[in-house]
Amino acid sequence: MITTSFAKQFAEHWLTSWNCHDLDAILSHYAEDFEMISPYISSVAHEPSGILKGKKSVKDYWNKALSIYPELHFEFINVLCGMNSIVINYKGLRGMAAETFILNSDGLVIKAIAHYE
Repeated sequence: MITTSFAKQFAEHWLTSWNCHDLDAILSHYAEDFEMISPYISSVAHEPSGILKGKKSVKDYWNKALSIYPELHFEFINVLCGMNSIVINYKGLRGMAAETFILNSDGLVIKAIAHYE
């Protein structure tokens, strides 16, 4: 089970990495072959499934997204923890958002699912 301490530390580093627009720091939270699911993948990466796999694909997508939204900033709301998952609730450019992270035994994300209002 994910501890509250680990979840808070993960969320803090993840949000700081995003707010600094540091792609290498952001990607340090993810396994090499992780899967990203987001409704924005369809419009930004032109992938109709909304799913990308692997750090290279996701890095290209996030790099493009950061160039489109250079003012991107996340405001922490809260973090929830589960057996092998974390949910971070935050406020982004377009309102409230939540991301669910499924982690492996090394504490790295193997699947991320983004939700927006």
